[in-house]
Amino acid sequence: VQLQASGGGLVQTGGSLKHSCAASEIGFSLDVMGWYRQAPGKERELVARSSADGIIYYADFAEGRFTLSRDVEKNTISLQMISLKPEDTAVYYCNARKIILGSGYNYWGQGTQVTVSS
Repeated sequence: VQLQASGGGLVQTGGSLKHSCAASEIGFSLDVMGWYRQAPGKERELVARSSADGIIYYADFAEGRFTLSRDVEKNTISLQMISLKPEDTAVYYCNARKIILGSGYNYWGQGTQVTVSS
């Protein structure tokens, strides 16, 4: 599975950005899809994820500011971010998990840079 992500950019504090991600295959084939981020010098962390049955989880820092949307049939997700803060500066990665013969396999997009200036 290949993930093609787009979005990101440079915004000022309080601004908004939107990420999009599309998988190379369609048809209800992916289990979880979501977004992670990695700031300089820090570990990669979960931002938000959606299960195939529509349950969405947000990290505490994303709750109320970020909105994840998913099309399970088309295997696409988007992440709308508002009220951005300098601490949101990071590379954002699209992630998908596929279950194959009972084992889960993770796939990653190429990463998109988000820079929030103060």
